[in-house]
Amino acid sequence: MPAEKDTVTYELRLDGEVVYIGTTNDPDRRKNEHDEDKVFDELVTTSEPMTAARAKQKEAEDLEAYRRDHGGMNPLYNVDDDG
Repeated sequence: MPAEKDTVTYELRLDGEVVYIGTTNDPDRRKNEHDEDKVFDELVTTSEPMTAARAKQKEAEDLEAYRRDHGGMNPLYNVDDDG
């Protein structure tokens, strides 16, 4: 049985700047969870639905690209290099 394609990558943004990169299978739920501990003004999905494994891989790739463009630093709320 093929893996379910129900997971997306997303960014939390504050004033247009990325402050977090993650994955979820429920963006609305995840937005509400983040409202408890992060300051942001929008959650933007950055992929079509894919398998959870592929989404985690894309998350790591997106973080790597972010670090390349930001002097090796992660977004504000990402604490490790693979999401």
